Amino acid sequence: MGPDLVNPKWMYLKAIGFVLIAFLCAAGLFLNSIRLDTIVMILLLIWSSARAYYFCFYVIERYIDPGYRFAGLGSAIRHVLRGRSISDQDA
Repeated sequence: MGPDLVNPKWMYLKAIGFVLIAFLCAAGLFLNSIRLDTIVMILLLIWSSARAYYFCFYVIERYIDPGYRFAGLGSAIRHVLRGRSISDQDA
């Protein structure tokens, strides 16, 4: 599997990748009829959405900013857009 991902920039990039997969799959569902490739996209949509949610509520709180607790997806998005970190809160 390899070493743990510890760089926050790579963690964010990974999360963006999960969200992009979800949106691309959702768009593909509207463009295709129910076929094998559509089923695969549905499965990828479910998987990537779950991984993005995991990132928002586990990775950020445990590895990127352990001092911050989120109240929901909106809170997580605001935190990421502001670029806050634990060191910013202490200042």
